[in-house]
Amino acid sequence: MTATVGGTTALGDNAARQLANATKTAPQLSTISPRWLTHLLQWAPVEAGIYRVNQVKNPEAIKVTCTAREHENQLPRTFVEYDESPREYFLNAVSTVLDVHTRISDLYSSPHDQIKEQLRLTIETIKENQESELINNPEYGLLAQVTDEQRIFPLTGAPTPDDLDELLTKVWKEPAFFLAHPLTIAAFGREATRRGTPPPTVSLFGSQFITWRGVPLIPSDKVPVADGKSKILLLRVGDRRQGVVGLFQPGLPGEQSPGLSVRFMGINNHAIASYLISLYCSLAVLTPDALAVLDDVEITRYHDYSALDTYK
Repeated sequence: MTATVGGTTALGDNAARQLANATKTAPQLSTISPRWLTHLLQWAPVEAGIYRVNQVKNPEAIKVTCTAREHENQLPRTFVEYDESPREYFLNAVSTVLDVHTRISDLYSSPHDQIKEQLRLTIETIKENQESELINNPEYGLLAQVTDEQRIFPLTGAPTPDDLDELLTKVWKEPAFFLAHPLTIAAFGREATRRGTPPPTVSLFGSQFITWRGVPLIPSDKVPVADGKSKILLLRVGDRRQGVVGLFQPGLPGEQSPGLSVRFMGINNHAIASYLISLYCSLAVLTPDALAVLDDVEITRYHDYSALDTYK
């Protein structure tokens, strides 16, 4: 196709573009998130897919005494009893089988390798599902493991600084971070700003997070939102702190990263190559006071600041 400019005919854009090499990006997946929860958890390797949490039974029954120098009191005798039926956590698998036609991978793998991109995008989706399971799984998810004593409700519906202060009293031993939906964090920011106490920020992993009492509020779109309400979790993490720990199986065949396995299953008689992708994970709460939740938080309340505008 030609183009005529000022009476002169020349090669047109559409025809010329057929000889040009376009710069092509790798496939962009909009559902990918930072998955801060999996970064901030401490992960413990698990043997045989089972993690048993042993608890001390009746800690108040452990007897000790402080003796005065001028008195020779008889020392108490005691022992530490363990729970006879400790809870056991079992690793769950997030899995799928990826199919790639060999003709596609043979002919169309430049500049981007088709198998590599298919695996990358599938693994990203599996990891997104992993974070959702860590929060929402009915057996081992964070929300399912909150005890009634560690569950509180907002004073006025919307999340206020007073509510987060109350939540901090539930996990006061070395709290690590709050976990909430981005809409919930925005709702808390509005309430704090309205009270004249805008939250300070902290830099983690190259990103900015608002904090309250020095504890960062970590966003995750996997925290459920329903009918204009959501939740705010507060965690203590790490086995040395008797907190929340993530669980994974080490030494898997075809291991790509901790707990993640990719195995080639072969090529069938239709020239389809198959890959088994599995991610084994779970989550354990070592003591009940390592986890608390602010429930039924309203996230749709907004305020009119026009009456406070001093520039009018």
